[in-house]
Amino acid sequence: LQSNGCCIGPGFAEENTEPEEKTIIKIAGNGYLLSPGLPDFHSCSPGWSSAFYGSECFDSEVHSYMKNLGKQKSSESQNIDAKKVELEQLLMMETKNYRKTIKFYQKLLQKERRSKGPETKSMLPKLRGQLQEMKSKVQFLELVKKYIMYAEQWGVESCVLPTVIHNGRTDTMDLAPMDESALLLYYSTEKHHCNNQNGIRVLQAGTPLGLMAYLYSRNAFLDGYVQQFLYTFRYFCTQEEFLQFLLDRISSTLSSASLDPSASLTKICNRSFYILQAWIEDCYSVDFATNTDLLCTLKAFISSKVAPLNGYGEHFLSLLEDVSARKSGSVHQCSSMDKWEEESEEDKKPLHSLYKKLSEDVSRKASFGVFFLQNFNRKLPKSVGPIAQNQRERLYTIPSVLPKPCYNSFTEEFPVSFAKADEVGPYLLIEYTAQQLCCQLTLLQQEVFHKCHPVHFLNSRALGVKDRSVAVQKAVSTETVSLQGCNLFLSKCIQDQYLLQLLRNADSISTWVAAEIVTCHTSKLQVGLLSKFLLIAKCCYEQRNFATAMQILAGLENLIVRQLPAWKILPAKVAEIMEELKAVEVFLKSDSLCLMEGERFKTLPTIPSAHVLAMHVQQLETGGFTMTNGAHKWTKLRNIAKVVSQVHAFQENPYTYTPDFKLQSYLRRRITHFKDADISALAADNCANFHQIPAEKHSRIIQDTLRRMKATFQ
Repeated sequence: LQSNGCCIGPGFAEENTEPEEKTIIKIAGNGYLLSPGLPDFHSCSPGWSSAFYGSECFDSEVHSYMKNLGKQKSSESQNIDAKKVELEQLLMMETKNYRKTIKFYQKLLQKERRSKGPETKSMLPKLRGQLQEMKSKVQFLELVKKYIMYAEQWGVESCVLPTVIHNGRTDTMDLAPMDESALLLYYSTEKHHCNNQNGIRVLQAGTPLGLMAYLYSRNAFLDGYVQQFLYTFRYFCTQEEFLQFLLDRISSTLSSASLDPSASLTKICNRSFYILQAWIEDCYSVDFATNTDLLCTLKAFISSKVAPLNGYGEHFLSLLEDVSARKSGSVHQCSSMDKWEEESEEDKKPLHSLYKKLSEDVSRKASFGVFFLQNFNRKLPKSVGPIAQNQRERLYTIPSVLPKPCYNSFTEEFPVSFAKADEVGPYLLIEYTAQQLCCQLTLLQQEVFHKCHPVHFLNSRALGVKDRSVAVQKAVSTETVSLQGCNLFLSKCIQDQYLLQLLRNADSISTWVAAEIVTCHTSKLQVGLLSKFLLIAKCCYEQRNFATAMQILAGLENLIVRQLPAWKILPAKVAEIMEELKAVEVFLKSDSLCLMEGERFKTLPTIPSAHVLAMHVQQLETGGFTMTNGAHKWTKLRNIAKVVSQVHAFQENPYTYTPDFKLQSYLRRRITHFKDADISALAADNCANFHQIPAEKHSRIIQDTLRRMKATFQ
């Protein structure tokens, strides 16, 4: 049992660590033995891709490859343990080859940058193509491994689900079996994408008890149901009710579970532990870290009921300590870059870090303008282009290994050495290029985005989040937020309010942009700063940092800022960027999954606009969640889970720009300085914000006014 083999955090299910020689699988002659009675709990959460793709996550190629694993001859019977062993060996071999090749590629890249030899330059494209092929092969084997881990393992047929409920009941007075139709409603489909069988039943709705019992169905993991349930169960049950449901099933089956994997009690017991670990891995920060009573209940049960009987107890206690340490250490802030710094740790890095570093070098060369040309039926102005080559070369230099100051928000206190940033004023912004400012603002935005969870975007109306950002700012300005009236979660369900902090940070950026512009004392400086912010916003959305781009747009669309005279003397090419940003905003609002189209989001970092995403979820939440018979609409909940799953998908690919700590501290200071500023009051103290009238004309107007007033009294 590998207690340290679980990766906790956004998208961790996609970050499978390198396969090692595991002691839980041994070959003795022609037989395959598992460690005594304990299934492999390497990583139980299906990850965002399961919630997003559902049953389509595993295509026909995976199914056919799975059938051919573990049998040397066509006549041999298929053994699940044989499949595991063969796949582990293949994955280990391909992973080692991939690591060696990518190390060679990095050395060759450094040599090419130093010498720029023709031989090295011609070899790089070929090697890059080989790396992409090897990467695809390793990812495919990882997908097959996930399929083997989830396929029909510890699941029961749907007709046995009433038995699952019966086994966990604490009252023995009423032993009448429950009918499945009273718990769950299905609809039939003509064709299934994977096995082309007819008459496949798809879950449509269910009671809270039925939806929890469906977690034990045979294909609950493969169809994406488990991950979708973990995202959305708070709409129909509390965290305490869900935990008690799992603990009741464990209590009733743990002592009776045998080593026979086909026994019903063994399946129910092991599936309960699988679901519990998946819940801890994926939702610890939103359910357990914010609810100490829930965590204490779980720890007490594991220590008293599970630990004395088998190794599950020690594993789960170790898992809880691990995720708690990661949570307190803010693992999301210093994500994959920390794993790249120490060369001695190279062989221990997750494969996803290797994917990221390779993708950063390859995909950064593509212009993001093509993405919008495919989605807008109009020609946009020529893009600024991706980050400059010399910046790409600095991604993995010595400064990247320096200690990274981590802040919970833009508005926290930071070193006194940069405390005079407000005295410098906006002049430092003019000295830096738009690309440099874009990179550092993106890293600041990434810090707060990587700490959010898909669940944070649910039930946002209860937190006071509304369609207009002005309303949001008023709602979040008071610390006491009423959860009554619009609350879609159960009344006793504890909801983390991190979304409000995310939106407050967004408002602070917008206010800072507007304040910097209206406090410029000359029209020339004001035009320069307007141009700078427009170019920064353009660079941000081209690098798929839509959050900062939309925050800058909101600041530029401030009523006071839009009336400034500087807009009239702004260069035409720069002024066109404003319309371009509005088109991007319309595009983001047009479809809740527009950023998940194609394959770009898998290789390029992305930060969505938190407010836009919250509005998309609110739109999906509109309407009733229950049918006339009281059953909860699972089709509605599944669509919500699919939309919010993109949060973990985007967090999987972090930006790897080299941080400029001096510039970041300056930006933080300026943002903090203006976060609660009154833009109209700041603008009133600056003459550059008003249309100037020539002195002679101004004097003539006053004289004409006096004559009219004098004629009135005569």
